[in-house]
Amino acid sequence: MGRVDRRMILVVGVALALAGCGIADSRSPVPEFMRAKEAEAPPPEGPPDVGALVGKDLDLIFLPSSYPHDVRVSPPHHDLRSNAWIACVRAELTSATGTPLGSQIYRVTIANGEIVDRRRVEHEDNCASEHYISIAAAK
Repeated sequence: MGRVDRRMILVVGVALALAGCGIADSRSPVPEFMRAKEAEAPPPEGPPDVGALVGKDLDLIFLPSSYPHDVRVSPPHHDLRSNAWIACVRAELTSATGTPLGSQIYRVTIANGEIVDRRRVEHEDNCASEHYISIAAAK
């Protein structure tokens, strides 16, 4: 009877030791079959409809008092630093005094189907070389 108890304790001890190895991360010094699998990156979302998003949320990009008109958007490009999309938005704006400001360009970041950030274009954004279409044509 004592012999069976020792075997049972040994089997349970080995099982617990192996179970502990099952949660080893991918850099641990255990055989590969015992390592935890690394989480897969979420699948990239499809390109957004930039024209529709900009048309719906125009006040998020331009001040309403600037009376944006002739609004045009570039095709979206996947952001290399995140799972978001980037597009350029160009519009003719008017100052608070009513004088034309001319064409102004903003860069928008789109994630999960909504505009999450916007900023004025800088030289390295390459928005000057983009092909733009009217948001009216994009709908």
